[in-house]
Amino acid sequence: MATRLGLSLPQMQQYSLGRDVADVARAAEEIGYDSLWVFERALFPEPATQGLFGIEGMPWPDQYRGVADPLVTLTLAAAATERARLGSSVLVAPLHVPFQLAKALATLDAASGGRVIAGFGTGWSLDEYAASAVRPFEERGAVLDEVIEVCRKVWGPDPVVHDGRITKIASAVVGPKPARPIPIMLAAGNKRAKRRLVDHADGWLPVALGAGKLAAEWRELQELAEERGRTEPIRTVLRVNSSWRSKPYEGADRMPFQGDVEQIVEDLAEYAQVGLDEIMLDLQNLARDAEELKDIAAEVFEKARAAGV
Repeated sequence: MATRLGLSLPQMQQYSLGRDVADVARAAEEIGYDSLWVFERALFPEPATQGLFGIEGMPWPDQYRGVADPLVTLTLAAAATERARLGSSVLVAPLHVPFQLAKALATLDAASGGRVIAGFGTGWSLDEYAASAVRPFEERGAVLDEVIEVCRKVWGPDPVVHDGRITKIASAVVGPKPARPIPIMLAAGNKRAKRRLVDHADGWLPVALGAGKLAAEWRELQELAEERGRTEPIRTVLRVNSSWRSKPYEGADRMPFQGDVEQIVEDLAEYAQVGLDEIMLDLQNLARDAEELKDIAAEVFEKARAAGV
């Protein structure tokens, strides 16, 4: 069975959101992509107080100067499509009020006919936390725990009751309900986060940082699930942050998914051997506009399928 393929929606500043999100979403569905994805970058600190991903000295890309809100972007895509699932990789959960996030995702799922995948992470940007987090950065794991609890309860049967540190619901009817149980997936990197995933989530959202490393992490996660008595399968969607270019990358220092379409497809074939359920491609970064993005997405999909991915 071929690996499912997803495509990231255009959220960056080079795109015209009102026109391009729906246009790319429709095109991706027609091409054959199984899912459409968004990510979250709340702001662009200037000057930056820390490097990208918290890595000292790593600059933030200029495209992050204007990243569209993920839930608004998914809503635009939902209205333009019929089949493709609608996922986040990832929403930075502690930047959101748990109850409001749960209700927004339930509404989107009901409106789209049960297509939402709730991908959560804790984030890393101190500036984003200072601007909008519900609790301090140091409490991000506890906030994510409560977001998951509140979502499960809000999406479940009425009356909804929750007595948490952030959210308190004495007893309430909360609607609309999702069209079906919304899967919660987590970007879990460390041991504590992986335990949270195994115990409380439906799936894993890794990032492509080397096929061998990914395979080892996947084995470790499966072993942890067995140790903790989990019987339900863990869904997996790999996020690929691609650096597409029109010509092949010639240097020996080429990173995974850096280069032209043929090089990206070669990497896809290697990563598909790890055995994950789905691979989501973010191709929007270096595309000049939506037309180029659609062309790249179509070529990658066609050549990936021809290569057996």
